[in-house]
Amino acid sequence: MDEPTTIGLDLAKSVFQVHGVSKGGAVVLRRQLRRGRVLAFSPRASIPA
Repeated sequence: MDEPTTIGLDLAKSVFQVHGVSKGGAVVLRRQLRRGRVLAFSPRASIPA
C-alpha cells in the first residue's frame, strides 16, 4: 500500500471521515472514525513534515 501524501478530514458532530490520496492520485486511505478515536488514529498516520 502506498503512503498517503494528502489527507482530508471531514469534521462532523460524532463521526469523522478520513480520506488519504497517494502522490499518483490513488485513494490509499478511507476511514470512518468516531470522535474518541480521531486522536488515537492520528499518530499512526505517517504524515511527512
